[in-house]
Amino acid sequence: MPIVLTPVWSNGVQKLKVTSAPPSKPAHGLLPPALDDNVHAQRCLAQLRSKDKSIEKYIYLNQLKDADHNMFYRLCLANMAEFTPLIYTPTVGDACLQYSQIYRRPEGLFISIKDKGKIGQILRNWPRKEEARISVVTDGSRILGLGDLGVNGMPISIGKLSLYVAGAGIRPESTLPICLDLGTDTQRHLDDPLYLGLRQRRVPMDVMDAFMDEFMEEMAAAFPKLLIQFEDFATDKAFGYLERFRDRHPLFNDDIQGTGAVVLSGFINAAKLASAASGRPLSDHRILLQGLSDDEARERIYLVDSQGLIFDGRGPMAEHKKYFSRKDYNGPPLKDLTEIINYVKPTALLGLSTIKGAFNQSVIETMSALNPRPIIFPLSNPVRLSECEFHEAVEWSQGNVLFASGSPFPEEEFNGRMMYPGQGNNMYIFPGLGLGAILSRASKVTDSMVEASSLGLADALTADERAADLLYPRIERIREISGAIALAVIRAAQKAGVDRSPDLRTKSDAEVLAFVREHMWNPQ
Repeated sequence: MPIVLTPVWSNGVQKLKVTSAPPSKPAHGLLPPALDDNVHAQRCLAQLRSKDKSIEKYIYLNQLKDADHNMFYRLCLANMAEFTPLIYTPTVGDACLQYSQIYRRPEGLFISIKDKGKIGQILRNWPRKEEARISVVTDGSRILGLGDLGVNGMPISIGKLSLYVAGAGIRPESTLPICLDLGTDTQRHLDDPLYLGLRQRRVPMDVMDAFMDEFMEEMAAAFPKLLIQFEDFATDKAFGYLERFRDRHPLFNDDIQGTGAVVLSGFINAAKLASAASGRPLSDHRILLQGLSDDEARERIYLVDSQGLIFDGRGPMAEHKKYFSRKDYNGPPLKDLTEIINYVKPTALLGLSTIKGAFNQSVIETMSALNPRPIIFPLSNPVRLSECEFHEAVEWSQGNVLFASGSPFPEEEFNGRMMYPGQGNNMYIFPGLGLGAILSRASKVTDSMVEASSLGLADALTADERAADLLYPRIERIREISGAIALAVIRAAQKAGVDRSPDLRTKSDAEVLAFVREHMWNPQ
């Protein structure tokens, strides 16, 4: 049932009133006599495809979801490859940039620093407290590669939850989008007369820490069955709050854990193909987290930032970079990426820089000279911030690249062979991970559960997909993939002793998978 929220005020406090009613069959005469659901689906698709701008398609689909969520998700499941880029990356980036201009009505909860001390009261205004099972929470401080967007980051939470529904069958009424408004340091938003957030700079970290402590405590009290996903917090906050709360609440950070899981999954499949082409064992790869100790894995990973290769002798660095700082290099700073590649001789190049063109022709040709099947993963979002595009990687590698990106690219024909780009889309991971955590009633999300989601995805390729050298399954199979991942996550939760659904422990894998599928919501 769609939720229509109307803001009302009582004693100076804003509350949200449910103004929708349960769906019922309209009285005779209120619908056209020849209205047919299948024909109407064609009508909706035709209306969508008549629009020539992605942001207009986004707005249309958002309106359709509000008016008829069954039709929205029915069309989404039937046209997943077409809909996913419209309801999430890359179009959601434009939706965030324009959120204060295209805003129509509330779709989630906005909790601001001015609500400190009464956060619990605000949370209890949510009209679906008993049904709430999954919440995506952002503070808008690092939206994709677009920076600090403040409350304009709300479409991130909304879009991710739409993918939970489409990808894993989470019930629409069980989703709770939340945007935390702690100010913004982006002046153009503060100057925008239409900006929907507080017109103030971001609060200091100690103030935010106290706010987050209250928020998480009140979330647990108001929604005891809720899984929380942190999304698009600035890097230091993302790592800090994951560590601060992960052992106290069922939560994970998709930017850290989801991204890591989906990249690892694609890399495992790419590494197998690259090793087959080179004749070198998997353990020879420079980036490898499979079957090695932490120290052995760290020896094979080289981290590069805007200043070049990260090594101990370079000087002070952010805390999260120290783990991969090289101890075996003491020469002059290496800043040029081609120079670094010639020194390191990597088998894989992963891009998280948001620097367009960072993987230029020289970089990819050098990688190709070193490896018969170079692994090139430009993972930055959106497309305009990707380190390289698929057609460039294909051309400069002479069709030998093993490619996965954060944003979608079209397939390319090279020398009579059709090549398909992998998209390391977190959508492959988080719906199944979330569903498994919810159904197992996990008290926390462990590293082993995240690893299980990654390995489950790596194993999800069909024989036809492997024959086409795909690194990820076709997105049209997302429900099947999410079910398999949920099974793996449930088993990992049980092994870690964090599950609270004892009935599932005695069931076979086939029985648990059937249980998972039975609990997937389907549009009518």
